[in-house]
This record gives sequence, structure tokens and C-alpha cells, in this order.
Amino acid sequence: MVSSLSRRGFLQASCAWLAFQCPDASVAAAATDDPTVGREIVFEDRFNSIDWSVWDAGPKATTDGTGFYGRSAFATKHGEEGFNPYSIVDDAAAEDGKALQISAKYIGRPMNVRKYYGNTLPEFQWISGNLQTARKDGTVLKGWRKGYFEARMLFPRHPLTWPAFWMLNGRSILEPKTSIELDIVEHKGWEPTVYGTYLHEWGGADQGGRSTGVETPVDMTAGYCRYGMLVDDKRCVPYFNRMPVIDRKTGKPADWPITRSAQLDDNFDVFWPLLTLALRTDVRFPQPLEEADMSAHMRVDYFRVFA
Repeated sequence: MVSSLSRRGFLQASCAWLAFQCPDASVAAAATDDPTVGREIVFEDRFNSIDWSVWDAGPKATTDGTGFYGRSAFATKHGEEGFNPYSIVDDAAAEDGKALQISAKYIGRPMNVRKYYGNTLPEFQWISGNLQTARKDGTVLKGWRKGYFEARMLFPRHPLTWPAFWMLNGRSILEPKTSIELDIVEHKGWEPTVYGTYLHEWGGADQGGRSTGVETPVDMTAGYCRYGMLVDDKRCVPYFNRMPVIDRKTGKPADWPITRSAQLDDNFDVFWPLLTLALRTDVRFPQPLEEADMSAHMRVDYFRVFA
């Protein structure tokens, strides 16, 4: 597979953690403080509409390649190939009765999406969505250095889907070797009670990262769950339903150092969020692709930042 088709090789080492089933693993510590206690909401989007002064849509904001990854093309806010994956829908399970819906649709014919590598490949002829608060020219529409970042989300059950809530640092757009990637949640649509959370510092001699698989006591495709990450001066801590995630390597709550914290501060850098519905390439394409699997939908009730 050529490198442009993958997102860092789909984090192959991390996938091994997801496949490993640890009988002693639990989602969170037995007793802990809610990460929102003592903090105030400094930004929120309840998605009663899509505010295009806050969000941009399309390929990941980067100068390292095209910004596409996986088996689908990320549409601009106007859609692609006659399909717009971004909508606001009525949802009684959402706090305000409405939610952001990001969809994926199988087009199944040659496409004409600019700079997309999969236009002529039948298995890649999908359109899906990616919302982010940054642009490819380096503009960060909304970003924060520190805080507790949370999204309440509902994932699809599907043989290919790869939804995610994640963050990147602003400097990484124009200087990819400075990249700090905080993957608060990455989910596989065929694993309703397992997801992955990651810290990656890409490029340069100091690159590295941390990761763990998370086993959840609930089906993430059957109802909304809250996915969060606390970022402070020098570290990050992932949360599921406001309980700290247990790192399988240590058996303790994940508490991961961000080794490039000093560079963040020296450059007045910030983190900006992405809400993505992608499709994986490291699994077999369904043969045949059932009609029910020709589309999929991820919902986001809200995105909030606490400080």
C-alpha cells in the first residue's frame, strides 16, 4: 500500500493493543474526581447549526500530503459528487434535541474529487466528512493550549467505519515535524465495546507516543458516550464518560507526558479539534457490500472545552 493511502500506516502497533483482550482491564479507576469539577466551560458547540466561522470541512489541515486518508474522500462544506455528509438532525437523545450528523456514502462510480487518490478505485469511491477548527494555510479558527476537551458522540456499527475525535497542534499544519496528535477516541465500527486512545509526537529525533485500548461497559454504537482528554502544562489524561482510562501497560490511569510541551509554550501553540468519519483500509472490503452498509452515520451531541 502506498503511504498516501494510510494515516501513519494506520498505527499498526496501536492496533495490536486493541486486539489484545486483557481480563483485568477496566475503563477507569474505582474512585476519581470528575474532570469538569472546578472548571468552567470556556467554549461549547451544541450543534443546533453548523457555525462555519468556527468549523472548516474537508481534508485534514496539513501541508504533509493531501489530507486524505482511508477509503473515503472528505467533503468540503458544499459536499462532493452530489452528496453533503454534514447535517443537523433531530435527536431526542441529544441534550438539546439536535445533533451534528456526519455521514459516509458509497458512490460506487468514478469520482472527481480534487487530489483524492481513490477516485477510480471502486473500494475507495466513498464520500464522508471531517470537521476541524483549522485550515490548510495554517489558520486556527479555534484552539486552546490547555483544558479538558470533551465530545458526546454516537458511533455507527459498520464493517469499515473509523470515526474519531482528535486534536492537533497549530504549528503542525505548516511544520509537520512538530506534530503533536491527541487521539481522544478512534473507533472501529465492528467493535462496539472497544476503542483506542493515543498520544503521538510525529517527526524528528524526539518522536514517540503512548497508546492503549479501552474496553467499555456499554455499546458505543447503541447510545451516546462522552469522550474526553485533559491537557495541562506537560501531560494529557484520556477519559471515558468522565472516568480516567486505564493504561493496559501499567494497570493505572493513563497519564502521558507531552515531551514537546516546552515547544508548545515557546511558540504560543494551541490544540485544535477534528471530528472525523473515515473508513479503514486495513480490513477486507465486504463482498458483497450489503445495501444497509452503503451508508453510515456518526452523531455528535456537543463539543466542549473546560478550563
